[in-house]
Amino acid sequence: MEKRIYGKTGLNVSVLGFGGAEIGFEGASPGQVERLLNDALDSGLNVIDTAECYANSEELIGQTVAHRRSDYYLFTKCGHASGFDLPDWDPKLLEQSIDRSLRRLRTDYVDVIHLHSCSEEVLRRGEVIEVLQRAKEKGKTRFIGYSGDHTDALYAVRTGAFDSLMISVNIADQEAIDLVLPEAAARGLGVVVKRPIANFAWRYDAKPDVEYHQTYWERLQQLDYPQFRSKDEQTVGTALRFALAVPGVHTAIVGTKNPERWRTNARLLEAGPLPEETYRAIRERWKEAALPDWIGQE
Repeated sequence: MEKRIYGKTGLNVSVLGFGGAEIGFEGASPGQVERLLNDALDSGLNVIDTAECYANSEELIGQTVAHRRSDYYLFTKCGHASGFDLPDWDPKLLEQSIDRSLRRLRTDYVDVIHLHSCSEEVLRRGEVIEVLQRAKEKGKTRFIGYSGDHTDALYAVRTGAFDSLMISVNIADQEAIDLVLPEAAARGLGVVVKRPIANFAWRYDAKPDVEYHQTYWERLQQLDYPQFRSKDEQTVGTALRFALAVPGVHTAIVGTKNPERWRTNARLLEAGPLPEETYRAIRERWKEAALPDWIGQE
C-alpha cells in the first residue's frame, strides 16, 4: 500500500483509508467490523475516519480495534449535536462531543479532529476553532482540521488555523481542484478526500432512489465520460485512481460494511498511478461540461 506524507503533520498515511459512515448507518455487526478493520490494517491501511454523527460508528471502531491503536491514524469530527441537548456548533457542545468521541473510540487521543462542515459564518466567530485548539493543547488531538466544501472550505484553509482538510473530490465533483486545493497545498495542509468514487453513481441505469446518489448521477449523465460507460470494477479503480492523482491529495477514504470490499479496493490500486492522458481527459471533459452551480457536495 502506497503511503504519502500528510502535509505538515508528518503523518505517513496510506493512500486508501477507511470511512466509518456505512458501518454506523447500515447496521454493521461488531463481528463484521472486527473482520473488516483487522483485515484492512493487516494489509497496510492505516487511516480510519469516523464522526460523532455516524450512528454507532465510533463505538464499533473502539470495540474492535482499540487494542491496535498504534497501528492506525484515527480521525473523527465534531459539530453536530447528535444526542446532546445543545445547538450545533455551540462551544460547550464541541467540548462534550470531543470527550464523548474519545470514550467511544476507547482512546486518549485522536490524530485529527475535523470541524464537521460548519459555515464560513460560524468559522468567522472563532469560537469553534478555539475549542479545537484547546483540545490540541490538552493532548486530546494531535492535529485539527476542517471537513467541508465550496467557499466554506476555502475560507477555512485561508484562516491558517488548520493542519488538515477533508473535502469532496471525484470524477463528478471537481470544483475543489481549482478552488481550494492549491491554497491547501501552499499552506501545507494534509488533504483527505471523501466520496472519491462518486458513490459509484454510474452503476445505475435510471436515477437512483437514494437522494445521496442523485446529484452525482445527474452530473454523470451530462459528463458522459467514455471511461465510465461500463459498470465493471475497473471503472471503480479508474475513479479512485483519478482522485488520488489530483495534486495535493494524500489519502482517500472509502466506506463499506462489506469485509471483502477492502481487498477489492486495494487490488484496484495495484494498477498503479492513473496515466496522465486519462487524468487529463477527465479534467478536460469536466471543464467542457460542468455547470457553474456544480459546487462541492457535502
